[in-house]
Amino acid sequence: MITHIVLFKLKDRSMESLEKARNILMGMENKIPELKHIEVGVGINNSDRSYDIALLTKFESLKDLKAYQNNPLHLEVAEYVFSVEESLAVVDYESS
Repeated sequence: MITHIVLFKLKDRSMESLEKARNILMGMENKIPELKHIEVGVGINNSDRSYDIALLTKFESLKDLKAYQNNPLHLEVAEYVFSVEESLAVVDYESS
């Protein structure tokens, strides 16, 4: 199993903006075959070091992760997120 985590810091950190981004990310649920699990959390710590949104996704293989990353729906979601994010961090790792 591959776990893919993305942390987002948004330009607009209002609750409305955070909820919109969360809903757009969750809109991928059950719509991309390779995506086995998705969680989206809105951060509760509003410090300078904290990120605003955490996306946690799981895939059967690296091949499935790559297919997800090239899926048209994911590309559409990524385009939106890139337009509203200030910074992001990504980590992928093998999990059980």
